[in-house]
Amino acid sequence: MWNEWNDFLAHLGFLQSFFVLVITFLISGLFAFPFALWASVSYILLYLFGAPSWLLISAGTLLLIFAIPMLRKFVFTANVMRIIRLKKLLPVISETEQTALEAGSIWADGELFKGNPDLKKLMSEPLLSLTEKEKQFIAGPCEELCKLCDDEQTYIDQDLSEDVWNFLKKEKFLGLCIPEQYGGLGFSASAHSEVIHKISSKSIPLAITTMVPNSLGPAELIMHYGTDQQKNHYLPRLATGQEIPCFGLTEPNAGSDAGSIQAQGIVFKGSDGELYLRLNWKKRYITLGAVSTVLGLAVKIFDPELFLGKGADLGITCVLVPSHLEGVKLGLRHNPLGVPFCNSPIEGRDVVVSINQVIGGLAGVGQGWRMLMECLAAGRSISLPTYSVAASKKILRATSSYVKVRQQFGVPIWQFEGIDEVLAEMTALTYIIEASRLYTVAALDSGVKPAVVSAITKYQSTELHRSIATKAMDIWGGAGISLGAKNVIARFFTSSPISITVEGANILTRSMIIFGQGAIRCHPFAYSEIKALQDNNVTAFDRAFMGHIGRIVQNLCRLLVFTLTRARFSSSPASKMAGYYQKLNWASTSFVVVSEAAMILFGGNLKFKEKLAGRFADVLSWMYLVTSTLRRYEESKNQEDEAVVHYALQLGFQRVEQAFQGIFQNFDIPGFGFIFKKIFLPWSRINSFSALPSDRLGSQITRQLVSDAAFRERLTSGLFLSKESEDRMMELEEAYALSSEVDLINRKIVKGIKEGTLSKGRAHTKLEEALEKGVIQKLDATLLSKYKAAHDSIVAVDAYEFNSLPVSS
Repeated sequence: MWNEWNDFLAHLGFLQSFFVLVITFLISGLFAFPFALWASVSYILLYLFGAPSWLLISAGTLLLIFAIPMLRKFVFTANVMRIIRLKKLLPVISETEQTALEAGSIWADGELFKGNPDLKKLMSEPLLSLTEKEKQFIAGPCEELCKLCDDEQTYIDQDLSEDVWNFLKKEKFLGLCIPEQYGGLGFSASAHSEVIHKISSKSIPLAITTMVPNSLGPAELIMHYGTDQQKNHYLPRLATGQEIPCFGLTEPNAGSDAGSIQAQGIVFKGSDGELYLRLNWKKRYITLGAVSTVLGLAVKIFDPELFLGKGADLGITCVLVPSHLEGVKLGLRHNPLGVPFCNSPIEGRDVVVSINQVIGGLAGVGQGWRMLMECLAAGRSISLPTYSVAASKKILRATSSYVKVRQQFGVPIWQFEGIDEVLAEMTALTYIIEASRLYTVAALDSGVKPAVVSAITKYQSTELHRSIATKAMDIWGGAGISLGAKNVIARFFTSSPISITVEGANILTRSMIIFGQGAIRCHPFAYSEIKALQDNNVTAFDRAFMGHIGRIVQNLCRLLVFTLTRARFSSSPASKMAGYYQKLNWASTSFVVVSEAAMILFGGNLKFKEKLAGRFADVLSWMYLVTSTLRRYEESKNQEDEAVVHYALQLGFQRVEQAFQGIFQNFDIPGFGFIFKKIFLPWSRINSFSALPSDRLGSQITRQLVSDAAFRERLTSGLFLSKESEDRMMELEEAYALSSEVDLINRKIVKGIKEGTLSKGRAHTKLEEALEKGVIQKLDATLLSKYKAAHDSIVAVDAYEFNSLPVSS
């Protein structure tokens, strides 16, 4: 029998035996079998299929080396460490970079970085929910604030009215997040976001003024790191507006590179024997700076006489400075694109404060950068993403009314395919960024501090809002560029660059932060490897490196199978959207494999390949947006929303595909560049994740937007809508509602023209004739007249006496 087996093996041949071994490798990798099991099975198969002695001996030796940790570390791992150091294959991490990497927590980003995301877990994450108290505040004081604020007058006066300022203080809008025990409202991140959402839809200056005290600044820093004395003194006063805060970080020569700030404080001992700081600073772009009563400052602290016993250069520190102190210079303001929120330069010369004004007291000296990085995740996840969503919703809602009323060549302009195409994309993008907002703020409420996700959310929401605003301006044309009370979209368009510059400029966020931090922070092993290299810890490096190799093998196997099958057999939650979950699995695996290749081939230089890193950031960002969109759909499972969900997901995977093609096209490593350009790139184009959404699907969405009031309401819920008849949004709302009724009447007139009952011409010119000949009734004519008045008002724009343009224009 044994001879028969040998004859069979001889007939089968070694190549077939090797093929069986490859299949075993794929199966083992795909299901993440332990190395010892996989290696043992492979060795047995080699033996059974007649592998030559030299191969059996070599394989056995390797198996022993890798199976015995002490031997593996001596023979293999220690040498790998030497090569990595010599070739600089892993980046050197500075102290400030390390602080940023260790700040916050890993969440959905970590799942997407695995290559095998736990989709059931991601789809079970809770979404935004509010307490009864929070709901009452939004329906009560928040609604009243919006009614009280005259946005047009705010632009004319270049400031909020005194009544609005007093209302903000009285109702504790400046203390949304301060705990109730300190006199604040103690709202959740979800409620905080909903308040900003409604306010943003009424007034940009009002929204920004409310955002800043509730975002990164003195209140949040004191809540998390302040001494008991600082909390008891400042938090109640900040909550009620007795103190107006600002936070100064940016300087003329330190914007994105905050580590190079020149503001400094020198420790000295006063005549009373107490320790003080002598502060000098010059900051700019500080919101609320000119009206603040307490400044939060990031400064570098120096202790030349070693009073604190911690060295001479103590690093970045956050300090509280009362603005009335001698040497503080306020009073100037910037003009950020004409939006009249208070944004200012602030200066200080030889300003003296007690050492106790350091946030956190003596223990907080030198801890400022860590504090800022840890707090940034929450603020960056709420303020600007929420504003971007609210602004996009208002633009979409106003535009859906305008295109339904505005006519050219006798038909509403939404029926033109060019406008239809743009409206569909605007609708899908609005759905996407709202999904990411709901998903992210709910994570904050569950205790997550998503550093990488906050960067993704801020970057994508502000960029997509800018795209939506630009598309809307194209549709509105002359009515969009004529400023005045009748124009409800232009200020969102002109102010959109403000959002992309603050809390991390978008170019920097995309090219350096999202993937630069994510590749290390979210990777299961990379940061551990870097730390082990820095500490020269062979045991820790061996553990991380072997896990890393296993991960690479598993994802290579998954990628091969997914590419051949288009991931059709990958696991996914039971859903109508199952195909998209499978594509997300495929995209995640592809992302991990290609990013691993980049990390290995470029090594530590990858951090300087900003264009390439930006494209990796695009892949990661759009995978997150796709995940958010799926989660939003699974929460509602509203069948009426499926068209826009399909469009949004197809658009998302198209962006993923474009980013991958950009990576393959520009993978410039000698030898390997050819593989990516000539093999991966053509294959990627043929075997793509998704085609562009079809024209038919886009037209379906546009028809829904202009004819299905319930669909439109779901897409744009949470906005402030005035009930005053002279309010421009109210006029647009009434015209939208009237147009549906008028459509039926117009069809009667068109039918009369076709049948010859009415003379030839355009329907809107046949009102009197149609009434006279009984084609329509008197009630119909009254409704048409009312609609015509609404139409004329909607297409009108503001005009002024020559040389009398208001300041707001």
